[in-house]
Amino acid sequence: MVRVAAPLPPAVARCVAATDQYYSARLLKYGATPLGVDWSCAPTQQLRFVQLLKLLGKRRKFSLNDLGCGYGALLAFLEMRHPSWQVDYAGVDLSSVMVAKAAELWGHRPSCSFEVGFQCQRVADFSVASGIFNVRLDMKPNDWASFIASTLADMHASSRKGFAVNFLEPARPGSTPVPELYRAPLRKWARYCEQRFGSRTEIVRGYGMREYTLLAVKNSGKA
Repeated sequence: MVRVAAPLPPAVARCVAATDQYYSARLLKYGATPLGVDWSCAPTQQLRFVQLLKLLGKRRKFSLNDLGCGYGALLAFLEMRHPSWQVDYAGVDLSSVMVAKAAELWGHRPSCSFEVGFQCQRVADFSVASGIFNVRLDMKPNDWASFIASTLADMHASSRKGFAVNFLEPARPGSTPVPELYRAPLRKWARYCEQRFGSRTEIVRGYGMREYTLLAVKNSGKA
């Protein structure tokens, strides 16, 4: 099912534009590497994918939206770790530069598509997004919260069974937070998904990085 994107509120549109510029510049500077999507290295990038894919349970055949797909690193991970899985994949990214690189690398793959956009383009079984909320640049906190809420609502509407995202944890006591990074209290967005969407949520943490993964499952479909 194809979805039609709704108009964005001005605050969310500002966040979308700033994020597009930031990540397009990263890819042009560093290429199709973890640094190109602002991750430090491939092992930590892949570790995040492991947590996000816990959403799937034991499923090995499913459709998947990858919001903020970048150059398609999740596809590389799936081919390396789970080559027998049957995945109908749709990647979406704000950056046309990212989407062009992803299509160049993965356009030959069956059941695979890429689109430029800020919302999922179809309804799939599951949707995931890795790291898209971490770098808020100079956006106002309320504007960034509106961007997150809008994105979570889109992922919920675009997922038959559930979605997964990740967040940075609050900074350690006594440390100096980096102003450009967004760090979310542990239960803030889990409560939002429970109250707004009626989702069943699970927080995955303790995997060696100061961050956590939020799994949100629709009550109408078991993950």
